[in-house]
This record gives sequence, C-alpha cells and structure tokens, in this order.
Amino acid sequence: ITSDMANKALNMNGIPFLGAILKLSRPSKYVGPIVQYKTWQELTGQAIPAGAVLDASAEEKVNRELFIGNTTPEMTESMIREFLGNAMIQVGLNSMPGNPITACRVSGKFAFIELRTPQEAASALNLNNIPYLGAQLRVGRPSKWNGVDKPHGNWEDILSKYMSGELTLPSQQQDTAVSKTVTMAVEKISSTSSSRIVELRNMVTMEDLSNEQEYNDVLEDIHEECSQFGQLVSVHIPRSNEKGATKIYLEYNSLEDANKTIQNLAGRTFDGRFVEANYFEEQKYLKREF
Repeated sequence: ITSDMANKALNMNGIPFLGAILKLSRPSKYVGPIVQYKTWQELTGQAIPAGAVLDASAEEKVNRELFIGNTTPEMTESMIREFLGNAMIQVGLNSMPGNPITACRVSGKFAFIELRTPQEAASALNLNNIPYLGAQLRVGRPSKWNGVDKPHGNWEDILSKYMSGELTLPSQQQDTAVSKTVTMAVEKISSTSSSRIVELRNMVTMEDLSNEQEYNDVLEDIHEECSQFGQLVSVHIPRSNEKGATKIYLEYNSLEDANKTIQNLAGRTFDGRFVEANYFEEQKYLKREF
C-alpha cells in the first residue's frame, strides 16, 4: 500500500461493518505529516446509528467497558466475545444488528469486554451469572467506573422470563452454545426452583473453617444476616474436612423466603468476592449430599 492510499483510507473512519462502527486512524507511533480527511458519514451523508459513538473519549469508553469474572484458562478472547455477543443477540439485549461486543482482552481469571455503545453495555449487565464451560461468569462494571448504578437483572431473571413465556428467543431454532445454555439452565431451575434450601458460595474460606472461633463467629453472622430475608429453619456450614467445605446452606421455612434470599444476596460482594446464591435440592440437603 502506498502513502497516498493510506491517506485516502483514513476517509473510511466511521464505516459501518457487521453492526459496528469501525475506527480508522494513525497508529500511536506515527510521526509523519498530518493529513486532513473526512469521516465516512461526511463522505456519504449517512448518519451514525443511534447510540453509537465514532471517536470515543476515555470517559465515554469506560461506560462501554465491562468486567468479566470467573473465566477459566480455556476461554480465549474470541470465545468470550462470540459467546456473550450471541447471548445478547438471542435474548434481545442488542440495540442494532451484529455482535455488540467489539473487543475482549483476557487477564488471568478475568477479562474485559468493550461494547459498541454505553446503552448496550448497560444491557449486557443482565448476563451476570450466565454459565459457560462449567463456570458462572460475573458481568459487572470495572473498578474505574464511577457512574450511577441503575437497576438491572441477571441471567436468572432472563430465564424466569423465558420460562413464563414473557421472553421468546429470536434465534431459538439455532443450535448454538447459547441455546444449549438456556435449555440446560431451564432444566436445572425447573428441578430446583421448588426448593427451600439456598446454597451460598464465596462467603467463607478454608481459613475461616479451620479456626473454631472463626467458624462460630461466621455461623452467628450468617444466621443474623440471612434471618432478615425470612424465617430460617437451619444453617449448615460444612467443616474444612467435610464435603461442601467453603459453601453455606440455608434452610428456610418457605419458598418465598428462599427466593427473597437469592434475590438479595446473588451478585453482592463479600470481602472482595462475588457471592453466588442458588437453590439446592432439599433431599440432598437432608442427606447431607453436598
């Protein structure tokens, strides 16, 4: 490619492609002459799709970024981008055609995704707790985000709407990972949603369980904290040498109390960790099959 062609290519800045707005510019190490150019919209008269941004400031970019926790080593950047992007499309969280996730970068046990618009980033928060490759992905705002929190649901809420018929998947016929995820999750919820037992994860550590005083303090704190959501029948915290160690099991008097607990605790942070709250089968609880 010649320098003249490169200069002309700058005029394609802002060209739409697969639902995204492509940004073309010089690399940061470029030290050549500055050439004046127009955007694709100025050349063609096309308008930028509603909500999309062409030249994003750092402040605007952070509103389009989300933190993805609980990733596993086998999850690549492209896999996360495709899976979450398809999930948004299938449950109607995208605001325009194409994959709403424009970029993904993985760092250890977490990742960051960048969406096309702040609106789609806010919508993607509803994917929190979505299961993928044996893990429950945490979808939230990055630590540097300092905007105003707005109410949103999570993956369980989407499934509830799907089960009640309120939500119909646009791509339900397709044999995709998302479709399988929905089907498996619905089957799981159907088998456990009548349970009065709640399983909590990421609230205690092996260190807490190894020390007798710490164990008793945690047991007392959990009972006091979780009693505010309903009538607790029993609380069981397996010891460090028992099956189910680091998990907490709550037995409530009614299904409503168990559901209220899950709604209040799921996704909360405890000592820097995201709390997972799910139903647990009553028969397994009674038999101590953790």
